[in-house]
Amino acid sequence: MSEPISEAMSESISEPMSEPISETGFPIVYVCITCRRAGEPEAEPRPGALLAAAAEQAAAGTQVEVRRLRCLANCTRGPSAAMRCDGSWTYIFGGLDRADAGALIEGAELLAGASDGILPWRGRPEILKRTLIARVPPLDFVESDT
Repeated sequence: MSEPISEAMSESISEPMSEPISETGFPIVYVCITCRRAGEPEAEPRPGALLAAAAEQAAAGTQVEVRRLRCLANCTRGPSAAMRCDGSWTYIFGGLDRADAGALIEGAELLAGASDGILPWRGRPEILKRTLIARVPPLDFVESDT
């Protein structure tokens, strides 16, 4: 049985993509600004918005771009963020806090430097090891048998 789509998620589904994927090849961190921890009361600003603001500050002076969005559909494990680069796997994290913003930027920089498009385990900030929800292959990925 499927769960109903949240209002924030349905709004983001109906909107066309407003910005193309980074044309520079630099890493992008997407932060859900409607996220809150499961069971927390409705309050403003949302913890996801606080995480986004902290990530933007942490990214200052780097080549990491931070983009705010309304829903990553990970509501039971929010606040959530995702990171990707051109040709890389996309990584989705949950259970984050604004204190984790620097780790997101550090992880995005590691991903940008990975020749195979996979975020290296060694050197990855500890919080990004514990909060990983999923990794999604690039669109053109084909598993090889070798």
